[in-house]
Amino acid sequence: MMILRREWPLLLSYGTAAVFYVFHQQMLERMESPFWAALAFIWLFAVMLQSAFAVVRHSEITASIVGEPFGTLILTLAITAIEVMMIAAVMLTGPPVSSLARDTMFAVVMIVFNGMAGLTLLVGGLRYHEQTYNLQGANAFLAVIVPLAVLGLVLPNFTESSPGPTLSTLHEVFLIFMSIGLYGVFLAIQTLRHRHYFLGPDELEPAPHPAEILAAPWHGALLVAYIVPIVLLSKQIAVPIDYGVRVFGAPEAVIGFLVAALVLSPESLAALRAALANQMQRSINLLLGSVLASISLTIPAVLVIGLATDRTVILGLAPVDAILLVLTLALSTLTFASGRTNVLLGAVHLLLFLSYLMLIFER
Repeated sequence: MMILRREWPLLLSYGTAAVFYVFHQQMLERMESPFWAALAFIWLFAVMLQSAFAVVRHSEITASIVGEPFGTLILTLAITAIEVMMIAAVMLTGPPVSSLARDTMFAVVMIVFNGMAGLTLLVGGLRYHEQTYNLQGANAFLAVIVPLAVLGLVLPNFTESSPGPTLSTLHEVFLIFMSIGLYGVFLAIQTLRHRHYFLGPDELEPAPHPAEILAAPWHGALLVAYIVPIVLLSKQIAVPIDYGVRVFGAPEAVIGFLVAALVLSPESLAALRAALANQMQRSINLLLGSVLASISLTIPAVLVIGLATDRTVILGLAPVDAILLVLTLALSTLTFASGRTNVLLGAVHLLLFLSYLMLIFER
């Protein structure tokens, strides 16, 4: 009974998924009403958000057992899996030419590097003045993020073998293997050869209690169980979002922003709580790890879907967005180049995030 009381969001998530599956046609008919579209969006968003926070809760418990950097890696991969499956679900039911993956990845970079990182650095700086982290770990993240972001989101605008901001089949296959290969090398560095790069200066590897070790598979199973309904409901929430974009004439980039905001909300809370607890290394692992996993895993996933289903995947950013991306990457290399953080760095990133929000609606 105690487990049922604690895991009630699981029942709510699967119950909601069952209702929308059984009454799918009736729900679609009612979506033409602004009231029902808004109600469905709020309901689905709240349920998916509750499940996402449950994913964070179980991943944090697992993290306390296995230690760093495995703890943040588990959370990062879980959140990225949700993102990839949501994008895939919407792509498979959407038009044959899709820019959703591009918009979502760009939104992830802007939300994490500027919104999440800015707020984390600002709050941590206000409480502790300066916070420290392992510079070698941050440099390892950025060394992989920068080339993948440019190759995946900027280079397609300048290739000549395919029209528009797309890649040819050969380029797509190369980018798939490039992304997976670089991420595989990074994981080997993070978990094996240079694990100490991703540990704080005074952080020791934990020695978990035997009872905790036995509980780890249970929390891992619940983590997966909470991910499933989020994926199932992702196709349902796309309907009211599309309706809202159509009715209010909002730019299509809003969809990518909402998907990224929904997926990243629990990770944002985890990074903010770590900064408030003076655990800046954990915040850095979460922030930079989420961007790296998003780019290096989302790009291969959407390109494979595009090749398998003969869909056109638009990856190249518009000129305004490309400038924002390059500016963000350049600023981030300066921010994470000293091993110390302060309020000024957080304020600069937050202001750049506000610029991104403004440019979504007014170019």
